[in-house]
Amino acid sequence: MTTVAAGGATSDRATSDRAAGGRGRGGGRGRGGGRRGSAVSGWVAVNTVIVVVSLVPLAWLVSLSFKTPASVGDGHFVPRHWTWENYRGIFDASLFTRALVNSIGIALISTVLAVAVGAMAAYAVARLVFPGRRLLVGLALLIAMFPQISLVSPLFNLWRQIGIFDTWIGLIVPYLTFSLPLAIYTLSAFFREIPRDLERAAAVDGATPWQAFTRVIVPLAAPGMVTTAILVFIFCWNDFLFAISLTSTESSRTVPAAIAFFTGASQFAQPIGSIAAAAVVITIPIIVFVLVFQRRIVAGLTSGAVKG
Repeated sequence: MTTVAAGGATSDRATSDRAAGGRGRGGGRGRGGGRRGSAVSGWVAVNTVIVVVSLVPLAWLVSLSFKTPASVGDGHFVPRHWTWENYRGIFDASLFTRALVNSIGIALISTVLAVAVGAMAAYAVARLVFPGRRLLVGLALLIAMFPQISLVSPLFNLWRQIGIFDTWIGLIVPYLTFSLPLAIYTLSAFFREIPRDLERAAAVDGATPWQAFTRVIVPLAAPGMVTTAILVFIFCWNDFLFAISLTSTESSRTVPAAIAFFTGASQFAQPIGSIAAAAVVITIPIIVFVLVFQRRIVAGLTSGAVKG
């Protein structure tokens, strides 16, 4: 009887210890879950603040674009009297419409050239083994990091001497120069991950190296090429430094530079409403463009970073 009682007491103590341990572990999990919940809440709060701070200037810009000249400085966030006059005014002026055509044309041509040339250069870097290959990529990235302002004066003088100042080609050349490193770096990561067996199989089927590149490799690297094209287009579309420095007339001036030449009703009037309307017109397409292709942009950059 004594043995049975002792065994029962031991069993009760073991059960009690397991229960206490379970409560301890559960409490630990609860505290850990609470810490994780607090961290998530903190990140949400920080991101919310960042989004609000980023969107307030854009919302204020939109508000100014719908205000009348008399109410621009009234300090009210929401216009008291809404008007489309600022938008009608900029589209009626040849300064803005011509600049809009220039921006679209120059950005598209620069993007196509950058992606085409960058794809061929990136394919060579990814496939060919030659001395200085890493040095070539490093020099390309060094060009991208070079301060653009230091090239304005030399390009200004050189372009005037060779006759391409105030022309589309005078803007396309620097845009291509600064966007090619990004294209080469991004696309080479995609090309490295494409199996060489596909090219060998294409060669067995009678394809030339050029046919294998254009018909096999390029379609497989389409996500990276789309990502590169979007980033290059945004860079060319938003540029102000080269556009204001290497142009002098409406014939090749892009929208960011043309906005600086807006004038008011008089010498002393500031065309704030017109400037805001023009800024909204050139900003909204980029925002819509990024929102539509957001997943493709992130997927392309992430894939290239991981695979490269």
